[in-house]
Amino acid sequence: MRSLLKPLAWALPVVMLLVGCNGTDKDNAKPEPHTTYSKADWSALPEVTGTDLQSGFASWRSACTRLKADPNWGNICSAAASLPANPSVAEISNFLQTHLDVYSLRSAEGSSDGLITGYYEPVYPGSLKPTATANVPIYGVPSDLIVVNLDSIYPELKGKRLRGRLEGRVLKPYDTAQTINSNGLNAPVLAWLTDPMDLQFLQIQGSGRVQLDNGRQLRIGYADQNGHPYKPIGRWLVEQGELKKEDVTMGTIHAWAVAHPERVHELLASNPSYVFFTQNPDSNEGPRGSLNVPLTPGYSVAVDRKVIPLGSLLWLSTTQADGHPIVRPVAAQDTGGAIAGEVRADFFVGTGPQAGQIAGDMKQKGNIWLLWPKGAALPQ
Repeated sequence: MRSLLKPLAWALPVVMLLVGCNGTDKDNAKPEPHTTYSKADWSALPEVTGTDLQSGFASWRSACTRLKADPNWGNICSAAASLPANPSVAEISNFLQTHLDVYSLRSAEGSSDGLITGYYEPVYPGSLKPTATANVPIYGVPSDLIVVNLDSIYPELKGKRLRGRLEGRVLKPYDTAQTINSNGLNAPVLAWLTDPMDLQFLQIQGSGRVQLDNGRQLRIGYADQNGHPYKPIGRWLVEQGELKKEDVTMGTIHAWAVAHPERVHELLASNPSYVFFTQNPDSNEGPRGSLNVPLTPGYSVAVDRKVIPLGSLLWLSTTQADGHPIVRPVAAQDTGGAIAGEVRADFFVGTGPQAGQIAGDMKQKGNIWLLWPKGAALPQ
């Protein structure tokens, strides 16, 4: 169990714990953003270092295996494949300016300022078998979970899904988190954690690692969800008068849970959403985002796909909470329930407590430019 003496080492930004987070609740309805794509010159982009340019381009190109059939990016990716494995700064700059145009993302009111938060891949102690201390199951996808893609019949509902369980010929809502936590589930168990709060935070982040006693780290990733809307546990604590809104972090929530073990079931029951996971291959690569490619620490972001299509190349200008600038190209390779808005991104920091400290403190103003294929219609 993590030390409570260093809560900031694994804190999440307030916005995530109050309104949701990345990697989960991917299909929850959000207000439709009204983004303006303002054409800009390449000279309008803030300068970046050569290392950042090469690393950001490499992150974007790593997803080209998933974009071959994409009508916007397929041809661009084919052209990118002709570049050397480690292209020079000049080669990358020439390629980008030859194939892409620059658009500043702006809100409906015309502002280019947006919200940039951070996320990371946590590591929690656990076991492959239930023990006296590891008795919190991480469930895989249950076989009776039915998923209906509504846009297969109603195109205007693109990206929307229904989830439930068949009872006879009727599709009924699937079990809530409270029911699953109380009664268990007929589903594969991937591993066992030592703390129910770790499972809740794993579901908020959408992926993570389980530290086993033999030194192995089991990699867990988002697979599906029970269909119920996400209701942030931090908001519940604020509504109960237990925490102030500005004090909500993963650390303060966990500290409250340790101080009030008799009420943890109430806290967890306040969020009906429940995430099911899959086991990913052992490796040192980053977790896989919504594009099913490994995220690159420092050069991958989660976005609102209604504004920024997955696979896009972006130019990001923001800071860490300590004022350290983050100015670089990044790849849009993930999505999340709380990542919604006209100028909005969630910056993937990396794995473990140090990354968690940086990510947890990030709630920054930032600007985003979309690098979009020349001649292609802008996102609708």
